[in-house]
Amino acid sequence: MRSLVVCESWFGNTQLIARAVADELERHGDVALISVDDETPALEGIDLLVVGAPTHVHGMSSSMSRRSALEQAKESADRAGRGARGWLKTLPEVEQGRAAAFDTRIDKPTSLVGSAARGVSKRLRRHGFELVAPPESFFVLSAEGPLEDGELERAAEWARSLVASILERVESVVEEVVPT
Repeated sequence: MRSLVVCESWFGNTQLIARAVADELERHGDVALISVDDETPALEGIDLLVVGAPTHVHGMSSSMSRRSALEQAKESADRAGRGARGWLKTLPEVEQGRAAAFDTRIDKPTSLVGSAARGVSKRLRRHGFELVAPPESFFVLSAEGPLEDGELERAAEWARSLVASILERVESVVEEVVPT
């Protein structure tokens, strides 16, 4: 299985989750982990695309929320980049692609804090991807982090569930083509 994990991370928390997901996916095949600021690679031969982003102001980051995050981190606003929203705009449409989305956010109801993963999922579907799992959230203690205890382990478990979902779909297709 070939996977591509793409993430936007400002304080390192989303990157840590993306790394845990990529490490687990690597047990099942080839994996590339890239930033949303990297060039979008060709998607031919990719069995699973996983996109992760931090929740900013109830959803995906904007240029203004990214600048604010950089100010909080005391970094230059020149590093604001395009974010997950901008990366998804460059994503080509696919005929058959499988994807999953996750975010990092405070552990409060989404009606209060929102979810970047929901917006990412919606955009992935618009580009022709089938979601192999509902959007997932991983929790941080504050905007800057750290991650809540157990979140890296939960990310690895989530990645295992993504693999199981894909294998289940593949087996179902094989059974349709070659009845037993």
